[in-house]
Amino acid sequence: MTSPTNGNLNSANNSVILNTTQVKTYLLDLQSRIIQAMEEIDGKPFIRDEWHRPEGEGPIAGGGISRLLEEGNVFERAGVGFSHVSGNSLPPSAAANRPEIAGRKWEAMGVSLVFHPRNPYVPTVHMNVRFFNATEEGKDPVWWFGGGMDLTPYYGFEEDATHFHQTCKDALAPFRGDLYPRFKKWCDDYFYLKHRKEPRGVGGIFFDDFHALGFDNSFGMMQSVGNGFLDAYLPILQRRKDTPYGERERDFQAYRRGRYVEFNLVFDRGTLFGLQSGGRTESILMSMPPIVKWRYNWSPEENSPEAKLYTDFLVHRNWV
Repeated sequence: MTSPTNGNLNSANNSVILNTTQVKTYLLDLQSRIIQAMEEIDGKPFIRDEWHRPEGEGPIAGGGISRLLEEGNVFERAGVGFSHVSGNSLPPSAAANRPEIAGRKWEAMGVSLVFHPRNPYVPTVHMNVRFFNATEEGKDPVWWFGGGMDLTPYYGFEEDATHFHQTCKDALAPFRGDLYPRFKKWCDDYFYLKHRKEPRGVGGIFFDDFHALGFDNSFGMMQSVGNGFLDAYLPILQRRKDTPYGERERDFQAYRRGRYVEFNLVFDRGTLFGLQSGGRTESILMSMPPIVKWRYNWSPEENSPEAKLYTDFLVHRNWV
């Protein structure tokens, strides 16, 4: 990791071609490290599904590696996907905020994961880190990094939320002091179900279209976020995975998982980008929980543990 500087975007662009392979190498290694850690905890192996989209087949080309665990000992469903895809014209979800890159050739690569634990006292977690590059002959490439992680508990614990946010803050601290509060707010605003008027969980950090530190240091920041994931989630997982639970907790977990599905299908940019660009549906929807319930106009009993999730955790607050 190089020392953070503001850098110059145009001069940084000159290194993009040289560093694209380095980004891919890092992402594949990150996927492997996370899989190894989760297999040690769960005791069951992740399946490996390597897929390819050759040039000329559909709107995108490229491939990826989907790693999935279903009906595990700890995880009811857990997916960690790597993809590296490219195309000749940007889909609407990618070009909406950057009209100057509409029609450019593009490539996108990243690692994305969602873990749905069996125990309702263990929160669901999401993390992704990604790189995007758009090119046009005779013009500088337009590139950026994106990513983040967020925590979605069913039964909240303040020490878990505080630990998760502190780890996110620590991952960003070497780069610029204003990044954590900025990315924390971005996460709060992004992972928000507008039609429900409620946050998806206790948040974390989120960033997109990031290039402010120049290529090398922006890449370094993305790596720090990716590397911080296991530090953020493993202590919570180990602390809660053996907590006793019953049908009441499982029922509430299934109900709250419905919110996760609603967000992914209605608001999530990654899901929309994948579906609009003709991506691989099985890999895009790998994040969906296996068992979900919806109820009409339901609310938890007042002062119950379920109600505490709404009053104490599904609110925007400063955890660190």
